[in-house]
Formats: sequence, structure tokens, C-alpha cells
Amino acid sequence: MTGSHPTRSRLTAALRPAAFGADPSGERMERIRRSPNFANGVFVNPVGARTAPSGSMLKFAATYFRKEERVRRAPAGTVPVHPTTVADLATPPGSGLRLTWMGHSSVLAEIDGRRVLFDPVWGQRCSPFSMVGPKRLHPVPVPLRELGPVDVVVISHDHYDHLDMPTIRALVRSHAMFVVPLGVGAHLERWGVPAERMTELDWHESTEVAGLTLTATPARHFCGRGLRNTQHTLWASWVVSGSGRRIYHSGDTGYFPGFAEIGAAYGPFDATMIQIGAYSEHWPDIHMTPEEGMRAHLDLQGGDPTRGVMLPIHWGTFNLAPHPWEEPAEGTVTAAKEAGANVAVPRPGQPFEPERGLPLESWWRAIAARPVTEVPAAAEGVAEPALPAGPSGAGASGTAGKRPGATGGADPAMPIPQS
Repeated sequence: MTGSHPTRSRLTAALRPAAFGADPSGERMERIRRSPNFANGVFVNPVGARTAPSGSMLKFAATYFRKEERVRRAPAGTVPVHPTTVADLATPPGSGLRLTWMGHSSVLAEIDGRRVLFDPVWGQRCSPFSMVGPKRLHPVPVPLRELGPVDVVVISHDHYDHLDMPTIRALVRSHAMFVVPLGVGAHLERWGVPAERMTELDWHESTEVAGLTLTATPARHFCGRGLRNTQHTLWASWVVSGSGRRIYHSGDTGYFPGFAEIGAAYGPFDATMIQIGAYSEHWPDIHMTPEEGMRAHLDLQGGDPTRGVMLPIHWGTFNLAPHPWEEPAEGTVTAAKEAGANVAVPRPGQPFEPERGLPLESWWRAIAARPVTEVPAAAEGVAEPALPAGPSGAGASGTAGKRPGATGGADPAMPIPQS
């Protein structure tokens, strides 16, 4: 059999939930086949990567469902979302660069008079279904309708915690352009994004939007949002260059030598937004630990820790891995201190201009759940725990058990490393 029956294909498409998106076809698929990054019917990574969970799944399940571990994967209190984001964003940044982390990998970057929105996810769950899947642990800092004009929306890949159908459909009503990796346009097209407002790029291809140059750069990850992960949509990191500033967004990626090559070709950067959460020993090739994230930042800056600032992303908003909720932030702060690098860990929705000071408050410590075996801290005040020696989180102290004011909890669904 050389191809699928047209009637069967139409029926399959009609029965497929809209949130699954669409598979590339026609000229889009022909362009994918011509890509130097497409081989043997799939997109391939710049270096080898195992995308399926490795090791014993029984060991993983035992860790994931253990009560003592499960309670630490969500905050023990309300995440302190920045209260005045809308008012703060009403005034353009005086320095020419301002970043606002909206949670997870969603970042509004205001650069040289333009506004770029990376991986916008405003939904309550990163899932194709409204009642199942990892649930948001804090509210969005700004309603999408109050965000103000956006010049370009940039997507790193098509996993649900980076590409959210309701958010994309809402942004279609704006005048924003959409710049995405090769193949991802098929999803956007199904959701109503006009072809003339969409650009798909292969690695090391660039486009210009509103005076900015956007370049897709390699990442070490994978793709897929349907029942059949055909690996026909590319994943990417992104370089955005303006008239005077350059920024980098990692998307999702495992560590690989390509960071140094990206830095040499397009850097150094005024700011890097680096994935440092949802890692696990069971999928070490596709998500970085905080230490690896800091190493990537340094590679991108030519090895100079004094250059630019690192904004850690892909943590704090959804429970996608077995590590403690606060561990990515703690690990990143520790790694930055050891490297002598600049790092900013703002509250969700807290805008900052790297040239005018960095948010340095360790706000996550007051609401981090603690191991149930530890003695509760003193009742008066909140004791700041010592920084952990590494991503294990050992050495933290505080309270455990009851979780007053929690905005979310550990989702009962087994995490899948498609984030």
C-alpha cells in the first residue's frame, strides 16, 4: 500500500481533536523533506538524544507516586504573582530591553522598541483536554487582552506546555506575526492563523519582523502532540536581534556543544532565557538541569560570566517532573554564584530591565514544601534555608504537611517528557 485512502484521511482529520493540531502536508511536507535536519522520515537532533524515558519505569513510578516526594512537587502556599504587571508594562522600557516572565517558558521581551512573546501559554492545563493533564500552579499574571500590542509571537516547538491552542486562537485577533519552527505552521493554520502572518524556519534560517531579526537555532529535543508522534515538526531555540541588543530563548533542550557554536555565531547576548526545569535522570538528553542550564548560558556568552544575564525558565508553573518544585530556582542560584554569573529569578509577571537592576529576592523559599521528615522551622518568621548543594534539594528546611493557600497540586497523571 503506497498511501492512505483519501476518504479515510478526511475522516481521520475530522475526528481528530482540534488541539492535536494538524500534520504537515503538501508543499510544507516537501520543504520538510528537503531540510538537512530531516533524515529517514523524521527530524533529527544535532547530537544523539534518547527521547523515550530510560531506566526502570518501576523505579520511576515508585518515586513519582511516593507521598513524601509528591507533596514537594507543588508549592505549599500561594505563588506571589507580581500585582502590578499591567501598569508596569504601560511605560516603555527606558533601557531598551525589558523581560517579563509570565510563568513556565512564556516571556514577553521588549527589545529596541518592539515586543516579542515567546511560547505563550495562558491555558489552565498544558493538555489537549480541559479536565486532564498538568494544571497551572499559579494564575497568569496578565490577562491576554490586557497585555498590549505584540509585534511577533515566537514558538519553540509544538508540545502542549509551549504551544497552547486557546492562546494562539486569542492571539490571532491581534496583529502579531507568528514565527515558528519548520512544520509547526500546520497547527497554526488549522487554528486560524493566516498564511501571510506566519513564517516557518529551519535551523540557522532568519526572518525580519518590525525591524528585528529572528533566527531559529538548534536545540536537542523532540516534538509531537497527537497520538502518533510523527516527528515532522521541528524544535528550535531562538536568537532575536534588534538595532542594539540581542537575546536568546532556549525552548526545551538537553545540553549539547551547540550552545558554544550559537554563541560564537550570534552572541554574545544581553539576556538568555534558559530552560532549567522538568529534568529527570529518566530523560537526561532532552531537558537540562540548573547546572547544565548555567553551563549553556556561559557557552552562549563565550565563556565570560560577566556578560549578560540569565533568566531561568520552564519551572514553577506546571508539575512536569519528579523533582521538588523549588529545586530549579535554588539550583540555578547556586550555579550562578559558583560561576560568578548574573541571574534573575523574578516572580511571575515581574518586569525587569537588566541594565537597571535584577530581581534578587528568593521569593520561592517561603512557599516551598519541605520533606515531611524534617522538624518544622520556628513559628516566627520564615527561615531562609541554606542553598542546596545540587539538584537533589538536600539541605532545605521549613514546614511540611498541610498546604495552606496552595494554588495547585501535584497532578495525578504520570508526567511525560514531552515538555
